[in-house]
Amino acid sequence: MLVLGVESSCDETGIALYDTEHGLLSHTLHSQVEMHAEYGGVVPELASRDHIRRVLPLTELALKDANKTLQDIDAIAYTQGPGLSGALLVGTSFAESLAFSLQIPTINVHHLEGHLLAPLLEDNPPAFPFVALLVSGGHSQLMRVDGIGQYELLGDTLDDAAGEAFDKTAKLLGLGYPGGPALSNLAKTGKPRFKLPRPLLNSGDLNFSFSGLKTSVLTLVSQHQPLDAETKADIAYEFQEAVTEVLTTKCMSALRETRLDNLIVSGGVGANARLREKLNAATKRKLCKVSYPRLEFCTDNGAMIAFAGAMRLKAMQNNADKNYSFSVKPRWNLSELEAP
Repeated sequence: MLVLGVESSCDETGIALYDTEHGLLSHTLHSQVEMHAEYGGVVPELASRDHIRRVLPLTELALKDANKTLQDIDAIAYTQGPGLSGALLVGTSFAESLAFSLQIPTINVHHLEGHLLAPLLEDNPPAFPFVALLVSGGHSQLMRVDGIGQYELLGDTLDDAAGEAFDKTAKLLGLGYPGGPALSNLAKTGKPRFKLPRPLLNSGDLNFSFSGLKTSVLTLVSQHQPLDAETKADIAYEFQEAVTEVLTTKCMSALRETRLDNLIVSGGVGANARLREKLNAATKRKLCKVSYPRLEFCTDNGAMIAFAGAMRLKAMQNNADKNYSFSVKPRWNLSELEAP
């Protein structure tokens, strides 16, 4: 079965083709980062308009790269939510309209399920069950994953997620947008000069809270005005150390509580080199295994949506929806998902 994946939840337009027998055949992506950088963050209306411009050319390119035609596609998977409503509508309406014209089924995919399953695209995918750390945008969650659609929430963010804290701290340091990668690069030149709190590190549960950490950074920045380059780097270093220590500690606690020895890490913050370094060391000490998606699949992409759709289609024994009515879900809790 050949599945076309369409991702348009925020500021990346992603298109991919996944074959259930031969794996990922092609994927194309356009990022709007440069366009939104001028405004210091994503402008929803501009994002939607850009998705409209990109979705058809990217689909044509993905088909060309895979040496396939529209008539070869057996089903279309698309991101129904969560995300920006206008952006989601572009991908959803495109997918359902194209499916109607081809008379093939569609599979609506939860954006976070796509991230959750992205490590399974790799050559040696982890086996179910496993613990998943999902650190994507406004989400910092720990899940127990027993199969497609079988997700148990173990811990959630109570306020700012890790990705949000990275972006807001980067803004406090004057690093611009997107802030996370810029802060991580700056932290490489920093030294252990300051000490920031590790929120909920010893809370006894698996929840996260990074709002207070961001406030502590604000206080530190205010105390060291005007900020020189060395101070910025040292603050970035300590901030990254605080976030990655909390994430690593909570992951190891989740493995211990579930008695599982498989951990996967997904989402944009999952690309952070320092986080990977700490998780690799911690899981090695405990004789556990940790898996990540390749860096290009940590951020939003069509490959993870095509794969998630293909897995759901396979579980439904190819009996997917053909009514072509659609809606979007800008707010959609992953725990509301059901097994196919």
